[in-house]
Amino acid sequence: MEEADNVKGGIEKAINLAKKRRFIQTVDMIINFKNIDFSKQDNRLKLDISLPNSSKQKKVALIAREELASEGKGVVDRVITPDDLEKLGKDKKEVKKLANSYDVFIAEATLMPLVGRYLGQVLAPRGKMPTPIPPNVPSLEPIIKKMKSTIHIRSKGKYMPVVHVPIGNEDMEVGKIVENAEAVLHAIVDKLPQGGNNIKDVMFKLTMGPPVRVKKL
Repeated sequence: MEEADNVKGGIEKAINLAKKRRFIQTVDMIINFKNIDFSKQDNRLKLDISLPNSSKQKKVALIAREELASEGKGVVDRVITPDDLEKLGKDKKEVKKLANSYDVFIAEATLMPLVGRYLGQVLAPRGKMPTPIPPNVPSLEPIIKKMKSTIHIRSKGKYMPVVHVPIGNEDMEVGKIVENAEAVLHAIVDKLPQGGNNIKDVMFKLTMGPPVRVKKL
């Protein structure tokens, strides 16, 4: 396996080693852990990290009533009304298509029971249940911006002590990808019982490229 001296070197090497494809490849960070049992509730990682630099253009769906739906038409990719929810609830194939088409879902807080009833069985297993919007929110725009730059980290148990997250793409400046990587690392280290001592190694790779292990964090 290829190695690099530090985070910046690892990202640069991963980008250089990957063959060019017909699409823009994602830069992924893979963190392997040691001496930690994620099957224990206290050790589990459940983090939502707002990256300093947006790594992809996420598609956002808003579930809202008339007033908020009208505002959302200018800032989200799709607006879903309560009537739409009921129709979707009768067609599981359409719900699956919806879940696969959008990266982020947000919803008026008062509509969450309806969302759970009609979409929950499909969105929940995918980790895409909507983030509730509080009443009387002054503007949707800052909420949308934050959601588009947020990544979700969930540890998967004792026998899968690894986290695999997207931190950028090959068209971004390397310095911005490095900032994203460091933000993720700092957030994770802060939550580990033994901090950095619970990290076995860190690797970077492009979607279709080979991994590069970092010698020093």
